[in-house]
Amino acid sequence: QVRLVESGGGLVQAGASLRLSCAASGRTVRGYAMGWFRQAPGKEREFVAARSWSGGSTYYADSAKGRFTISRDNAKNTVYLQMHSLKPEDTAVYYCAADFRVPVNSARVYGSAYDYWGQGTQVTVSS
Repeated sequence: QVRLVESGGGLVQAGASLRLSCAASGRTVRGYAMGWFRQAPGKEREFVAARSWSGGSTYYADSAKGRFTISRDNAKNTVYLQMHSLKPEDTAVYYCAADFRVPVNSARVYGSAYDYWGQGTQVTVSS
């Protein structure tokens, strides 16, 4: 079993920055891809960003490109989502997820590929 714990969410004004963190613990936690997803009230969960274990593959949703950066520290089993120029439409619960069934150089963008999920952290952006 793997446990994922997100942190770093909060209430910010439009244009601000936030950095989300997700720490993994449990079974041998290596070789997995990590993704960030979000779900706004009344909307379906959507992909935000993903990064392979090696860091060689990184993907972003169009809404995140140029503003968000996913990074990871494998020694700490932690993945980050640095968010800049936040907009009210970024308001959502943000979830991290781990995919153990992908090669170390790969990452996937659809939620059903991921094996483990965190509990989520709320990000609220006021206008």
